[in-house]
Amino acid sequence: MRITFALFADAANISQEGKLNVLGVFDAVQVGTLPALHPRAHLVARIVGRREDAGVHQMTLTWRNPAGETLWNTAGELRVEAPPAGVEQMDLPFIAALDLPLDRAGTFTLALQIDADEMASVALQVRSASGAPGPMIPGGAMVS
Repeated sequence: MRITFALFADAANISQEGKLNVLGVFDAVQVGTLPALHPRAHLVARIVGRREDAGVHQMTLTWRNPAGETLWNTAGELRVEAPPAGVEQMDLPFIAALDLPLDRAGTFTLALQIDADEMASVALQVRSASGAPGPMIPGGAMVS
């Protein structure tokens, strides 16, 4: 298996036809104060599998702050069905809605592992308004 892309977005879904729809791709956020939380960010990845990848795989997501400290991780099963006869490559779109805790300014990373192999790492640059007493926009403290 391989991952052809992984990114953060405001929203994503898979259409009835199997098309991956992504809205609002971002790689940086501005917060008024820290710590903060980026609610409902969507991790979107395109995993490409081959016939021999059919089976159950362990998938792990790990969120790390700029100091390299793990803020959270989660694991689950990725079940890959065998493709129809004659099909050798499978498109396996992946979408996860995540709350991202932000404890400091700098570059955060979300590592995606399959079967203990790191397949992708997505970076998120977090900027904070120095000396800002509160939210930068009405009704919230986040601009993405």
